Amino acid sequence: MKFLMGLLAVIVLLASVGTSHAVVRIGEDRGGRIGTYVDKYQEVRSSGQMVIIDGLCASACTIVLGAIPHDKICVTSHAALGFHAAWDLDEDGHAITNPEATHMLYSMYPAPVKRWINQRGGLTPHMIYLRGKELTSMYHPCFLDARASAAH
Repeated sequence: MKFLMGLLAVIVLLASVGTSHAVVRIGEDRGGRIGTYVDKYQEVRSSGQMVIIDGLCASACTIVLGAIPHDKICVTSHAALGFHAAWDLDEDGHAITNPEATHMLYSMYPAPVKRWINQRGGLTPHMIYLRGKELTSMYHPCFLDARASAAH
């Protein structure tokens, strides 16, 4: 019975989502070049789409937090944000921290995320993860995820 109620909630929710309420779902995104993500998220911002973070969003993917309005981002119970310093490759192919790119990346984050990063020593070569209760204290849960959890 609980399954059927959950399924019904999902069907009703999906039926109410029109073209003006299109969503972008971030699942397992390990990041990449900063410029690519800046361009991608500017297009999403311009479209007015909602962003659902439903899995790993790491490295340059986290630019979404600064590029998309706070009220257009929701997180599921599976969401995890991974942060680290930006890096380049040197002449020998070794990763080296790029302080300018790291500063640019950091400057894009909202104040609560910056405070969280600072409390953990800042952006370093080592990945730090924001998830669970800490994440949901900063971003609202996705309606679909909340409905699915309530049905189980």
